[in-house]
Amino acid sequence: MERLQKVLAEAGVASRRKCEELITAGRVKVNDEIITTLGVKVDASKDIIQVDGRTIKQEQKVYVLFNKPKGVITSASDPGGRKIVTDFLKPVKERIYPIGRLDYDTEGLLLLTNDGEFANLLTHPKHHVPRTYHATVKGVPHGTLLDKLRDGVQLEDGMTAPAEVDYHDISEDKNETIVSITIYEGRNRQVRRMFDAIQFPVIKLKRVKFGPIFLTGVPRGKFRHLSPKEVKELKDSALSTHKIQKGK
Repeated sequence: MERLQKVLAEAGVASRRKCEELITAGRVKVNDEIITTLGVKVDASKDIIQVDGRTIKQEQKVYVLFNKPKGVITSASDPGGRKIVTDFLKPVKERIYPIGRLDYDTEGLLLLTNDGEFANLLTHPKHHVPRTYHATVKGVPHGTLLDKLRDGVQLEDGMTAPAEVDYHDISEDKNETIVSITIYEGRNRQVRRMFDAIQFPVIKLKRVKFGPIFLTGVPRGKFRHLSPKEVKELKDSALSTHKIQKGK
């Protein structure tokens, strides 16, 4: 017997937190009885569980690494008809969802899964799972400006946590710099806003690493399944509690 919200999350319905909201909103039934109380325990192998009238079945857990192109929406659908990440994942029969987001103009490593518990583990703010990006900016931000990013910069939603920042490549003929930056938070458009704060706007952004997992070897617009070893490494990374100190 397991808690209902955990069973729903593990079935890929949504994150555990979102599943709790579905329960309290009266959208979940167990054996034709509406459940609104958190903590109810169920047997997924015997009980009939429905969300908005749809029976939930335990699916095989799927974990996918996708190299998202620029100009693709990180969503399961888009009313505007734009390309979405799942358009590239037709061979995957299970319903999978992005873990976190990449902006429309950002490319690179995106993880998707039908394991809500796993997704919640990697995105929960208390775990500080590192994400590394290559940010291409116009010009060359000198060391003191990069130090501001390392220490934390003030944004409209508060001070950022310290980041790991270094030069990745400098193209003098193009007057561009690629900066490698690792952050431990998941705020909306955070990397772009951090570089805006030091007045070096990003012209291209690519995520190259999530926790211990690298993008290497996956062409743009293609995907691969994570190995059980990689899934374990991601879980271990989330549970190892990266300690970060807010900038002053």
